[in-house]
Amino acid sequence: MNKDFLRSNDLGLLLLRLTVGGLMLFHGIHKLVYGVAGLQGMLAGLGVPGFLAYFSLAAELVASILIILGAWTRVASAVMVGNMVVAILMAHLPMLFTVDPNTGGWAVELPMLYLLGAAVLCLTGAGKYALTR
Repeated sequence: MNKDFLRSNDLGLLLLRLTVGGLMLFHGIHKLVYGVAGLQGMLAGLGVPGFLAYFSLAAELVASILIILGAWTRVASAVMVGNMVVAILMAHLPMLFTVDPNTGGWAVELPMLYLLGAAVLCLTGAGKYALTR
């Protein structure tokens, strides 16, 4: 076995893609199965057309699949970054500078992990183990 196998940036990028895309895919599947009515209500409350909720569905479903496969990873990751910025501004903004009293963690750490993981993939690309490079 190659001694540098465990030091592979390409395997690291594959793991990052599987993590960011795979975990976000659950959110997209949830919106696909249960609909986007809740998100549409949030948008309507802000005076924004409800049909824009389908962009979140597409971002969380299609972009996640593309990231997992390593297909157009930079574009798909940029879409995910945009989706997460909007999600943080819409749903998490009041908690942006707070700590979760139950865990001691940053109150918005999960959406930020998705955002920053996708941002890393925007900068690096998919790596060697991808459909498109």
